[in-house]
Amino acid sequence: MDLKQYEQKKFALAEVIRSAQAIDTKDNDLQADCRSLLTRLAEDQFNLMVVGRFSRGKSTLMNAILGDALLPTGIVPLTSVITTVRYGSRPQVVLHFRDSGLNREVQLSELAAYVTQQGNPGNSKRIAWAEIQLPVEILRRGFFFVDTPGLGSPIIENTLTTERFLPQADAFILVTSFDSPLSEEEGRILERIRNTDKKLFVVLNKQDTVTPEERRQALQFVADQLQAQLGREPQELYSISARQALEGKVTGDRKKFDESGLQAFEAELFRFLTEDRTQLFLTNMYERTLNHLVEWSRNANQTDQEPGWDGVIERLHDQREAITGIANGSSELSAMTDPTPDLWTLTIDRKSGCSICGVVLEATFRFLSKYQYELTINPDAQHDHARREGFCSLHTWQYEGISSPYGVCTAYPELVHRVAASVTRVAEESRDPPDHLRRLLPTTQSCRVCEVQRDAVQTAVRNAAELARSSIGKAARIPASCLPHLVMLAQALGPGDAVRELLEAHANLLERTAEDLQRYALKHDALRRYLTSEEERRASQNALLLLAGHRNLTSPWVIEYIL
Repeated sequence: MDLKQYEQKKFALAEVIRSAQAIDTKDNDLQADCRSLLTRLAEDQFNLMVVGRFSRGKSTLMNAILGDALLPTGIVPLTSVITTVRYGSRPQVVLHFRDSGLNREVQLSELAAYVTQQGNPGNSKRIAWAEIQLPVEILRRGFFFVDTPGLGSPIIENTLTTERFLPQADAFILVTSFDSPLSEEEGRILERIRNTDKKLFVVLNKQDTVTPEERRQALQFVADQLQAQLGREPQELYSISARQALEGKVTGDRKKFDESGLQAFEAELFRFLTEDRTQLFLTNMYERTLNHLVEWSRNANQTDQEPGWDGVIERLHDQREAITGIANGSSELSAMTDPTPDLWTLTIDRKSGCSICGVVLEATFRFLSKYQYELTINPDAQHDHARREGFCSLHTWQYEGISSPYGVCTAYPELVHRVAASVTRVAEESRDPPDHLRRLLPTTQSCRVCEVQRDAVQTAVRNAAELARSSIGKAARIPASCLPHLVMLAQALGPGDAVRELLEAHANLLERTAEDLQRYALKHDALRRYLTSEEERRASQNALLLLAGHRNLTSPWVIEYIL
């Protein structure tokens, strides 16, 4: 079960809960219970807590997992501030203050001024925790990394802060190192973790600083210590070099990454996050929802109400295997998929969505800005405008939006006189009035703005096709297209690798947008809109832009077709 499948199962469960909620909208208890279930689904936050003595390389390890040097490293000692890492549409830090509901957004480069002893001595700025937001895919799926103050630093409050946060963790990564494995402070944390009965990964960092024999001896020492303190064989003990792993990922040096040892740790970590943890959550939510449905159904029967509970319960039963992975009493999990990284990253224009729409909108605005002035002062332009029967309906009102009453009053008299004369002739002749009146209507062929737009579309599609052909097989950022323009772009490209990669990238973007729609709806139902990311808040707009194109380029009808 990969992360995408996991989220779709959550959304399916949310649909069942919404159906139950709609059965009796006046039942306050029912509404509250349903909202509680939806809230649990929406808040599906998993705290992966990274602990260890200061200078162990915790931040470097997290950077290596995230794939880039995003978190500041080498800052010791830290103040008593918990730092969480969650998904955000852009890199930034949100500071949460003690005894205050106000937050403050700062740049990632400013983090040291709030979480270091030098920048914030004794936490005099009263930071409760610093929330780093990064546009990294694994964080988008609800995982929170929690970077704790280093244990054993001269600041005693650091250790106390870390220990106080332990109950909020869902799993732990203990980072020690080969230079001095398992300090006294780390041993004490192990004792606390053992009592939580939660998942523990132990990482020995800086393997590149010791010989193979020293590495073997240190690993055996740590294994013995874990056996003694935890009372079991350590199954999650990994030897790595976070520095080598990060350098290998950033530079694309596969050999250095393989030598770092991070791959085995990442594989098990991601397997746990995407299988063990997600399966447990879904199974628990299924059982909780089923128990609520049965109780609500029983109460409805006692009051002689038949609001359709059987149908909702049947829907939940039908989804039992899909949601929980349980079939015939077993609970087998499918293997975690390892999707191939997308070569092309599509970018959505914030104003127009589609890049081709953006080009056409700009061309339209430039033309109308100049032409409305020509219509005001130039009799030849006014005559040509009247001869063409004016603009089509859509562009008439776009013209009005950038013109003025004076401009319309100077530009339109000839056209209005011309139409008046034509209508008079139709009235006098009285032969097939509808057919003659239809000839007075401007069309997309006669409208000057439509002509400008056709030329702009052809140029934009040609340029987009050239960009796609030049990007075959490369990692590239390609502007997204709306569905109408994607049809034109695919036609311009013709069969081949370029159109295949373009369509695959757009399919992925549409899937991602659909998931953002579902996340927003779930968090809205759960009254947790403050948890939404920028992509989720823009999902409704982006979805319509991608499907239909920009509203200013889309006429509600083509007049010559409906008459």
